[in-house]
Amino acid sequence: MMEFLVKLHPEISIKSKSVRKRQTMLLEQNLKTILLRLDSSVTVKNNYDHLLVQLDSDSSKLRQQMIDHLACIPGIVQFMEMQSGSYSSLHDIFEQVKAVFSARLAGKSFCVRVKRTGDHEFSSLEAERYIGGGLNQHIPSARVQLKNPDEVVRVEIKRDQLIIVREVFDGMGGFPLPSQSDVLSLISGGFDSAVASYLMIRKGLRTHYLFFNLGGAAHETGVRQMAFYLWQKFSLSHKVKFISVDFAPVVAEILQNVENGLMGVVLKRQMMRAAAIVAERLGVQAIVTGESVGQVASQTIANLSVIDKATDMLVLRPLIYQDKQEIIDLARKIGAEDMAKTMPEYCGVISNKPTINAELSKVLQAEQQLDLAALEKLALQANVLDIRTVEFQAEQQISTVLDERGMAEDAIILDIRAPDEVDVKPLTGVSHQVLHLPFYKLASQFGQLDQTRHYYLYCERGVMSRLQALLLKEQGHPNVGVYRGDF
Repeated sequence: MMEFLVKLHPEISIKSKSVRKRQTMLLEQNLKTILLRLDSSVTVKNNYDHLLVQLDSDSSKLRQQMIDHLACIPGIVQFMEMQSGSYSSLHDIFEQVKAVFSARLAGKSFCVRVKRTGDHEFSSLEAERYIGGGLNQHIPSARVQLKNPDEVVRVEIKRDQLIIVREVFDGMGGFPLPSQSDVLSLISGGFDSAVASYLMIRKGLRTHYLFFNLGGAAHETGVRQMAFYLWQKFSLSHKVKFISVDFAPVVAEILQNVENGLMGVVLKRQMMRAAAIVAERLGVQAIVTGESVGQVASQTIANLSVIDKATDMLVLRPLIYQDKQEIIDLARKIGAEDMAKTMPEYCGVISNKPTINAELSKVLQAEQQLDLAALEKLALQANVLDIRTVEFQAEQQISTVLDERGMAEDAIILDIRAPDEVDVKPLTGVSHQVLHLPFYKLASQFGQLDQTRHYYLYCERGVMSRLQALLLKEQGHPNVGVYRGDF
């Protein structure tokens, strides 16, 4: 059996009893929604100040999947893998602890922490000394160190029950979805919008995605890939929408009718107007952007003030004070960096001398030349997708083989996973040639491969490979498909 004790984020713990109860119940339901997809034996018990996840399995693969998912569910500050059972004596407790930790403590410093509830023949301190002394004696290369040890051996004794903490993991913190309502995030596929979306999810906001298409089908496919990744990684418990608006006509109108220096500010105002229309249509009360003060000309305080006046809708800017490097570092932490750094930049309008101090009166005068009714029509005609259909639609357009029998003899399996994923789980047991080319290098390096061969892209879940294959086809490469192995 596997057991994980899940700790609530501290901000949940300090809420009033009713709020805490509601948020804990939301987290309980989210855990069930996500983890039952992995194994039908999963149970989740709500114990007020923590939750207990249990399942009848000892599969190492399933264990890793559980850890990966628990680390990315909003509302969890920390979770611990537990081993629970009975004991007959203090020495029996030591023997059970030794069986778990003997290999891990070799060559390391450690200390023992015992938490005890009930009446016993020994105190918590005596238990710590007995267990610690025994480990120190039986593991010659280990040493006791009470301050800042390499490992902390955590044991809990609840009357006649023994609980050993096998390993402690960090969660993402925040509030459970959707405890803080819904928002609409303006996503471009780059660092800023990806990180801003993640921070909103972490705050318990169900985050939908709005994309203003300036670069055609290939651009939209790339952005869909980013939105799908963020949803699947951090908000899998809830349905969200991906909305795309064809903004090319708006850009063309701005280029024709607006003074060069004001183009960037006017474009952002038009985006805000369109976003507000889409948000109202979805019943969403706030817009999220990845803007940061001073990052580009349109993001000065003066220009942001003018941009905000385009709509009465609440605009949230979680990155407003962060430096670019901080944003990139966070993108790396959440696994979005490689996708973001290969996303082409589609600047709708490029001003030679963009204003950094736009005047509202001049902007309003310039906008008199624009057709706001046409903008509203474009927003109302936006393509609204359930994010879950992104994977399905890509599969419908890409030739997929479930095993090697459907592949030509000279076909090549192209493993597009990141190098660290390949190292942990190398693709084995295949007869076809396997090449490794990370997905974030496909756009620039796929064309250098022998184009007389057919390539079947591989990733563990088959989602990234389908989206990347679709993108390559749209770039003029018909010789791609998807290999899914046994999945």
